[in-house]
Amino acid sequence: MPGDLGEALRGLGRGLRVPDVDGPTMAERVLAQIVAEAVAVPVAEPPGRAERLRAWARRRWRRLTAALSGLVVVLVLTPPVRAAVVEWFDFGGVEVRYDPRASAPPERPGASGRPGCREGLTVAEASLRAGFEPALPAGLGEPTAASVSADRRVLSVCWGEVRIDAFRATIDPLFHKSTPVPAAYTEVDGETALWFPERHRLTLLLLDEASRPYARQIRAAGPTLLWQRPEGLTLRLEGVRSMERAVDIAESAD
Repeated sequence: MPGDLGEALRGLGRGLRVPDVDGPTMAERVLAQIVAEAVAVPVAEPPGRAERLRAWARRRWRRLTAALSGLVVVLVLTPPVRAAVVEWFDFGGVEVRYDPRASAPPERPGASGRPGCREGLTVAEASLRAGFEPALPAGLGEPTAASVSADRRVLSVCWGEVRIDAFRATIDPLFHKSTPVPAAYTEVDGETALWFPERHRLTLLLLDEASRPYARQIRAAGPTLLWQRPEGLTLRLEGVRSMERAVDIAESAD
């Protein structure tokens, strides 16, 4: 019996596997570690001229690729699409909302449906009240009347059925347009301009001294050209049905 027990214990011992002992012997593992530590680790040397040149070329290529990608994005956008981008981000104090279902408000009884200046001021009187000079196009002759909004921020000059509104661009839009037809892209004196070919809803917010809106005026607006001038004025020309004619008038403004 004792012999059988000893043989069983020896068989059990041969079947057991002890972690970190089985496999390579302890001596083999220690020798492998010594050899590994004896091998010198390569030290990074300063890059040579050729390597520096290749790194510079890679950086330049990445920058050029990024620049070309941005240029391609801009060039792929057609003029109408670029105009739509401008509309979404406000254009010189005019917020435009394109909605195919939008419609102009109905005309009030007795209204002619044509733009006009109600107060009948002279241009000099209107300029004094608004605090800035309007842009007067040479192609329209002498103005018939002028007016200023109740908050004195918008100066309007009229030539019969043609009207130009001028105001200083602000962070918060003064005018809000809802149009069923997207604005068309064009240029005035080489700068971006927007043309609205159809009748649309126009809202003017009147602001108090703290720039808080206290009233709004809503009316239907006809075909309109919208552009900006270097001195910070935004202008809207209403009452001219042809975009080409409207641009000619805008470019003759002094």
